[in-house]
Amino acid sequence: MSSVPAAGPLAELSSVVGVPRPPVGLDQVDLRLLALLAADARVSQRKLGRELNMSAPAVGVRLARLERAGVIRGYTVDIDWPAAGYPLQAYLSITATTNLGHVLREFHAIPEVEDVAVVAGSMDLLARVRLRDHAHLRSLMFDQVWKIPGVTRTETFLCLAEMPAKEFARKLVEEQERLARDAREPGEAP
Repeated sequence: MSSVPAAGPLAELSSVVGVPRPPVGLDQVDLRLLALLAADARVSQRKLGRELNMSAPAVGVRLARLERAGVIRGYTVDIDWPAAGYPLQAYLSITATTNLGHVLREFHAIPEVEDVAVVAGSMDLLARVRLRDHAHLRSLMFDQVWKIPGVTRTETFLCLAEMPAKEFARKLVEEQERLARDAREPGEAP
């Protein structure tokens, strides 16, 4: 009688987290376009065209290419969660002994879970959650998190304050623009 070994705790992980994409070659126009969108994702193609010295249809072609390549994943709204009734933010460190892919899928399905990262170190996952109050946190832990098969340990970190948003996407893309400019040879056309 042959026995099939049980799947290890990391067996399904790659099917849940996906495969990283290789970097896409971005030129100066792509970088400037991304910086403008990071500053205001609702800006019209016509206005982008004026800023980039291009026609609106040419901007549309670039946007479509960046979307197909996965560089632009979507256009979202930035919600002020405390103003929307969810002032409590917490981080949950999670240790699991069974199939981590299953545990990750279970966390992803919980509406209050903003995001989950697979991490290396003394824990397996780090989840950020948004909640109304401490009673909501208690309910989340008792009724959902601790009922997930395989979760063996959690630690909760309450967020006391956050720094103001720093326009991360715009600033990082602008840094890429600067590095690309500095890498060009003197006298080379932009």
